[in-house]
Amino acid sequence: MPDSELAVHNLKHHFADLEQQKATSTFGMWIFLVTEIMFFGGAFATYLIYRLSYYNAWVAGSQTMEIELGAVNTVVLICSSLTMVMSVHFAKLGNRKLTAIFLLLTLLLGFGFLGIKAVEYHGHWVHHEVPGPNFHFEHQGNYDPRQVMIFFSLYFAMTGMHALHMVIGAGLLTWLLIANARGRFTPEYNSPVEMVGLYWHFVDLVWIYLFPLLYLISHHHNG
Repeated sequence: MPDSELAVHNLKHHFADLEQQKATSTFGMWIFLVTEIMFFGGAFATYLIYRLSYYNAWVAGSQTMEIELGAVNTVVLICSSLTMVMSVHFAKLGNRKLTAIFLLLTLLLGFGFLGIKAVEYHGHWVHHEVPGPNFHFEHQGNYDPRQVMIFFSLYFAMTGMHALHMVIGAGLLTWLLIANARGRFTPEYNSPVEMVGLYWHFVDLVWIYLFPLLYLISHHHNG
């Protein structure tokens, strides 16, 4: 199917043209991201309140974080943002091959992030740092060990929701790869790639805040 016919085929009936359709899609995606900001913003506010209330316990919990793994995952996500940008760029140029390559690289980096996070979770499980009846933490300092369990509860809640967003992003990237292989995207129509790109960058940005809050700011303090 020629690009012009494909562009018409991708135009939904309730839009006047592809430009209006793309503008509406972009607006809708930004509205969705605002709701996501409010969701994660509540989690960050909860973290701040408890950190101010139970500072010594927060410092103690932070000492258990694997900074090296967290730093590697940060680099992985930054690289995935770059590959996502490149996939959007080549989709706009109509280069199906390079679009597929960079989408696949983004997907692989996403799986790499999740794999490293799974290693971290396993380490916390082995050391009985998962909140619940088997939770155990060596008590050293002026704090209640139950306060450290709150730290880990927030850690697993915040990083777990972030990981869930990564899994959803991986599913969207897989869908883009299939659509791209079928020749759906053209220089005139490539908004799905750009919308998924916005979502992926948002998920990466959330991690940029999670990493220093959970891994860095308390790690070298003495409780």
